[in-house]
Amino acid sequence: MIATFQKYILNFKQASGTSRGILKTKETYFLLLNNNSKIGIGECAIFRGLSIDDRPDYENKLTWLCHNINQSVSFLLDELIEFPSIQFGLEQALLSLKSEDEFTLFPSKFTNSTDAININGLIWMGSEAFMKQQIEEKIAAGFSTIKMKIGAIDFETELKLLKSIRQNFSSEEIELRVDANGAFKPSEALEKLKQLSAFEIHSIEQPIKQGQIEEMADLCLKTPLPIALDEELIGVFDIRAGKQELLQIINPQYIILKPSLVGGIGGSNEWIQLAEKQKIGWWITSALESNIGLNAIAQYTYTLNNKMPQGLGTGSLFTNNFESPLEVKNGHLHYNKNIKWKFNL
Repeated sequence: MIATFQKYILNFKQASGTSRGILKTKETYFLLLNNNSKIGIGECAIFRGLSIDDRPDYENKLTWLCHNINQSVSFLLDELIEFPSIQFGLEQALLSLKSEDEFTLFPSKFTNSTDAININGLIWMGSEAFMKQQIEEKIAAGFSTIKMKIGAIDFETELKLLKSIRQNFSSEEIELRVDANGAFKPSEALEKLKQLSAFEIHSIEQPIKQGQIEEMADLCLKTPLPIALDEELIGVFDIRAGKQELLQIINPQYIILKPSLVGGIGGSNEWIQLAEKQKIGWWITSALESNIGLNAIAQYTYTLNNKMPQGLGTGSLFTNNFESPLEVKNGHLHYNKNIKWKFNL
């Protein structure tokens, strides 16, 4: 088997705002396997500034993987433990290599176009007018769950936007999630959560920055609305001394799993097993992958049979994404098998 990799830059259709800054491009890598002319494709979706494997030796590790691709899978995944996005890319490429076509990794009713995945509509940060426009578009497009990025503009303005939604739609009609990306200071977080709770918020992602474990545990204990850990899970590798201990100490209401950031399918499965043992809810989200990675996450997610809205609506963000069967209709992600893949690097 021969392995190669190629870098690819995704361009956003419009600059997208988070509390960490404005995103205009997204770097990613494709791992390509060739075994007797059978092709396997995986995406190593590094997220600069967020991924634990955002390191100077990232391409060196990809080169190492290509040189050692004929070693056992367990050996490779163990050696890649500190490079979760490469782990996930390898998992995808191997599944792709074994499949009837390169893109059906988990055959199911989803890939057969007879079922769909309930997803949330994502509202990016920006001016009040821009965010209001996005909210109106998502509701018109049939989304029943909206996730709003908060923490970058004036908090009072964000509360005003949430209030305007609730004045028109009850919590039974529209589920509201908010994502602070760690924007709140621990000293102010509880008061802000109390203000947010007035609008019957489903959950808030990562209200304070990761790594403040005692503060996060205290917040999860006192919070008036459910807290979901997101960035907090990044870089936690050991299943017992790391993952299990973190969940036991913080005891959040939810965890959010981005396979590219937490070690792919294997890493996500570990988190899910630990969370369910502790009666912690969970859902899956993408991390700005191209349609190659998004397809893998969606197919994997469908097999988990989690009926909560998932965070998989990012495929239409880029001008140079690859044409694929993935379609968003009425707040659901569909796999339209009548649409052919066009993957050209």
